[in-house]
Amino acid sequence: MSEPKTPTPTPAGDTYKGWVFKWTNYIKGYQRRWFVLSNGLLSYYRTQAEMGHTCRGTINLATATITVDDACNFVISNGGAQTYHLKASCEVERQRWITALELAKAKAARMQAESDDSGDDFSPSSPPVAPGQGGGAQNSEVQSALRTLGSKVEDLSTCNDLISKHGSALQRSLSELDSLRLTGEAGDKIRQVTERATLFRITSNAMINACRDFLALAQAHSKRWQKALQAEREQRVRLEETLEQLAKQHNHLERAFRGAAQSNTAADNKSAAGPGKGEASDEDDDNEFFDAMEEAPEFITVPADPQFHKRSSSNISGFNSEMCPDDQSLNEEPLAMNQESPSQELVPLKKRRTRIPDKPNYSLNLWSIMKNCIGKELSKIPMPVNFNEPISMLQRLSEDLEYHELLDKAAKCLSSLEQMCYVAAFSVSSYSTTVHRTGKPFNPLLGETYELDRRRESGYRSLCEQVSHHPPAAAHHVISDRGWTLRQEITVASKFRGKYLSIMPLGTIHAIFEKSNNHYTWKKVTTTVHNIIVGKLWIDQSGEIDVVNHTTGDRCHLKFAPYSYFSRDVARKVTGVVMDKDGKAHYVLSGTWDEKMEFSRVMQSSRGGENGTEGKQKTVYQTLKAREVWRRNPLLDGAESMYYFTALALTLNEPEEAVAPTDSRRRPDQRLMEEGRWEEANAEKQRLEEKQRIARREREREAASQRTSSQSEEGAPHDNYSALWFERCEDRITGEQVHIYKGGYWETKDRGNWEGCPDIFGPQH
Repeated sequence: MSEPKTPTPTPAGDTYKGWVFKWTNYIKGYQRRWFVLSNGLLSYYRTQAEMGHTCRGTINLATATITVDDACNFVISNGGAQTYHLKASCEVERQRWITALELAKAKAARMQAESDDSGDDFSPSSPPVAPGQGGGAQNSEVQSALRTLGSKVEDLSTCNDLISKHGSALQRSLSELDSLRLTGEAGDKIRQVTERATLFRITSNAMINACRDFLALAQAHSKRWQKALQAEREQRVRLEETLEQLAKQHNHLERAFRGAAQSNTAADNKSAAGPGKGEASDEDDDNEFFDAMEEAPEFITVPADPQFHKRSSSNISGFNSEMCPDDQSLNEEPLAMNQESPSQELVPLKKRRTRIPDKPNYSLNLWSIMKNCIGKELSKIPMPVNFNEPISMLQRLSEDLEYHELLDKAAKCLSSLEQMCYVAAFSVSSYSTTVHRTGKPFNPLLGETYELDRRRESGYRSLCEQVSHHPPAAAHHVISDRGWTLRQEITVASKFRGKYLSIMPLGTIHAIFEKSNNHYTWKKVTTTVHNIIVGKLWIDQSGEIDVVNHTTGDRCHLKFAPYSYFSRDVARKVTGVVMDKDGKAHYVLSGTWDEKMEFSRVMQSSRGGENGTEGKQKTVYQTLKAREVWRRNPLLDGAESMYYFTALALTLNEPEEAVAPTDSRRRPDQRLMEEGRWEEANAEKQRLEEKQRIARREREREAASQRTSSQSEEGAPHDNYSALWFERCEDRITGEQVHIYKGGYWETKDRGNWEGCPDIFGPQH
């Protein structure tokens, strides 16, 4: 085995990489591993290609002890929790690692002590930026540079101690060589002197490199300090102008408020001026939005390289100007109500239900039903309600809006790349409701609809309609007062494979934002239900999603990792990268589809796995600290006895007045199942399905009678059914034939005239 090439040791803070043999166990002994020393942390991987995704272990050198066993072996331990027994290929290589480790340990210990003294939660290498103050950001940059310079001085001191140590050892060896006679021991002593001279040369080179870094850093920052001072003065002037403008706005609003309060006769004028005040509030919110930097200190650069301190401090204010603070959505909810009608605030919101009847415990011989269904399309299998949950597929589709606030926040983003992060998180959040939901939704009848009117609570209205039965397809349209529209047409293809059930949603989801005119599309991943015959049912999501912004060309590639018993990764893992139209990465997303998602801004990317034999190359991203963009809402108490429904799902089948006669809430078999009357529900389900088959045969006969003699039997339509609220057309973005909402539903509801709706449910028995 050839000796791996290892770079010359450099001062602490610089990345140091190389191959080292690590003790694993008594069976395998020492195994070759790729070690990386960076920012006071020593990490190792099986191969270089693993650097992009899997770290096998990490030790913090700030609290670690480094001991030397013999010529090639050395041990790193942090007090018993972690101990690495390592072996280099030769004594020279071992000493290179020892030198680099001691430098890194000294620097990590200093940084930890400084952090404890300051009482700050943030990394000393990246001082926090004062909220809303550009001058504070520049001052923090200067402090960071001074601290880095001080660190370099400490590196020189550490190198000086090492040189003294190795110099003394070299002098002792030379003295012993002088006292030797010309015997057989002379050759061994000469080799020892040579090795110690080599060690001295390595340490000297490290000190020289540290000196060069110190000088280069001092020269580079001399001009930057002058620019920082000038920028601080300019920022102070801008802040003074902003404060003056805010003071004027405050006085204007205060006078308007006092004038309105003094006279009761001005009530009409006050309501007429309401939209004007709403606009003023929007202006204040915008100013808050630009200046809000409370979360800025969370974004700390991971690398200790000084170039990242410079880059992070110069970019951090611009980055925050693009952010959408979580508080913003809360402040704007009342405005969404005011836009429709100021008097709406006086009407109390409807109290939604928080419980449904508990699920009955009925036994069922699953295999007796499923053994004859292997390989068949799931939608064509007559299933008893025992396999269902008491909501329809249309309601399940509406449940995608559980985390609609992600789209509310996305609509307020000024940056399309950050908006992409929220849209990508929304695409992941829809799967969080499925983690325990092993029940199958009711297949909607053709023409069945479902409305979800949450305009007063959440600012949106949703409408679904079953537009096709074979293949089953549902069209969905959502319009929000907060600046976004969502539409989709989903066709579900499913196959039963004996041990598991695969559900493959086909179709494209569209999200359009009014303010920026950004148009996003993506598709759903495959859902798999495992242990159909034996064992406990569990659900997994796997596949890849490409979220595309067709306006700007931005793209986010999300990967849902399938569950594997042998994988060391966290279960249900989701990762993604947001890139612009040129393919440059700007954000990295990570998390799980059942818990939370985070995103981090990319500062630098590099290719890992330089040796082609080590596997496929992976891109390594150096990012700022991750920020949580979405977290799953906890289930209500007793959810396990209510089909594991979320708070929104519990309200989906709640009876409401004035809905269409085709609404899923009026479906009798579904209502009977919710009430726990499963035998009656099964009988009603068979009646409705037979009623639907009769209606389909009647449509086919009508279509056959309308065929002209010029039409061939093969080209003629077999069914003349057309949707009531959606029309079929070609999508201008994807080129697909889809159903798009043509309007009229909500106006019909306001009139209370449902004469055009078909009778699909019929009388209950």
